[in-house]
Amino acid sequence: MQEQAGNSFISKPVAIIYHRIAHWFYNRKMYFIARWISQRARHKTGIEIHPGAKIGRRVFIDHGMGVVIGETAEIGDDVLIYQGVTLGGTGKEKGKRHPTIGNNVLIGAGAKVLGPFKVGDNTKIGANAVVLREVEENSTVVGVPGRVVRKEKKEKPTVEEQLDQIRFPDPLAMQICSLEAKIEALEKKLAEYERRLKEYEALQHSQPDQGRV
Repeated sequence: MQEQAGNSFISKPVAIIYHRIAHWFYNRKMYFIARWISQRARHKTGIEIHPGAKIGRRVFIDHGMGVVIGETAEIGDDVLIYQGVTLGGTGKEKGKRHPTIGNNVLIGAGAKVLGPFKVGDNTKIGANAVVLREVEENSTVVGVPGRVVRKEKKEKPTVEEQLDQIRFPDPLAMQICSLEAKIEALEKKLAEYERRLKEYEALQHSQPDQGRV
């Protein structure tokens, strides 16, 4: 237990430190040693960062086991990444294949961001979301595939808002509520039509037959 706790503690900053070193060698076309360092870091921390990835300042990987960051991924400043996150490609692109993450972005546990697009500043990606297209800044994204369920007007959220992973809108629940409201309105219209039809039938029966000899 002590060894596991120790690995969990050191994995967060050490993975970034290893990457800074590997990236230095990568930029000087010393690919073998860069890749060796990144694989060493993966073995020690459980976090796999390709040495070609560009990572900004104050990036924090919390409980980072299973995090994978691809070669052409770019991460801005003050980004918080939780365990199991993948910044990857879809296997169809050439050149730039991985996402660009803006500043002050939170990526929840298990989220997958796949493709060569940008995730705007101050965005929150919910746990287990699968993001496959560009996201504007100040957005909240949840679901599979990822959908924007909230767009903030603030340029930069507070710390409490940025770290909040609980109070996310539920797009499925919102759709169900919308459908329930539509069904209720249709039921009211149908009831009104039935009432009018009964009144018409009663009126027809109450009138004497015309034209009968």
